[in-house]
Amino acid sequence: MGFSDMSPEEKQTIIEHLEELRKSMIISSIAVIVAAVACFAFNEQILAFVTSPLTMLDEQLIVTGVTEAFFVKLKLAFYSGFAIAFPIVIWSIWRFFKPALYPSERKYVYVILPTSILLFVVGVVFSYFGILPLVLKFFIYIAGSLETMFKVDQYVSFILAFTIPFGIVFELPIFVFFLTKIGIIRPEMLSKNRKYALLIIVILAAALTPGPDPISQMMMAGPVYLLYEVSIIVSKMARPGKEREAKRKKKDRMNQEKDKNISDEEK
Repeated sequence: MGFSDMSPEEKQTIIEHLEELRKSMIISSIAVIVAAVACFAFNEQILAFVTSPLTMLDEQLIVTGVTEAFFVKLKLAFYSGFAIAFPIVIWSIWRFFKPALYPSERKYVYVILPTSILLFVVGVVFSYFGILPLVLKFFIYIAGSLETMFKVDQYVSFILAFTIPFGIVFELPIFVFFLTKIGIIRPEMLSKNRKYALLIIVILAAALTPGPDPISQMMMAGPVYLLYEVSIIVSKMARPGKEREAKRKKKDRMNQEKDKNISDEEK
């Protein structure tokens, strides 16, 4: 059914939804732009923070293009502004979707959304402070007697390509929770396929980490596999209530049969 075939009430409802969506997009865009402009005023401090892992190794960055430094600082200001304005962006999106959700669904959002944001931040912070210095040391060591001269735009792109995937893969328990809730996966399936999961994690780590070095790949694969084990626990907790109850009854029956067999043997 096309828009022209709808009743006036249905057309009005769709127009109202589109208007709310437009307001949410405008609020998000303004918040990001304002925050990015404010961050650009502190571009030197932001750049110093991003380049600190390299400067701590007594390495310097160079600029080889006329506009290179400007666009690098502009990029950092945008990403910093988006990070600062992210709560407003989430609020505007939530403001649009909230009326369409049932109270039980909103309850899950109130728990899962902060958890997913926290996991993403933990992944980025872990990669930046824990793994990035080791990876940089490895590359500098491999250079050996060669003089290392890092371009600032390539370095910033490397940092973004290195830290953001860590934040994404740290969302694994959240994805597992949803897939368990809708019945696509089961904790038994996750437990049974550990070896295949490890292989896939190693392949993904090789694809997501910039550069061919095995150090950064293993540094990502290790924590992600640990998250996989955590996801198995999360999957067991997220199992639908009826399924948990059925499994508990089955376990009780097995225990009763076992006790009965032991009693018969004693007789």
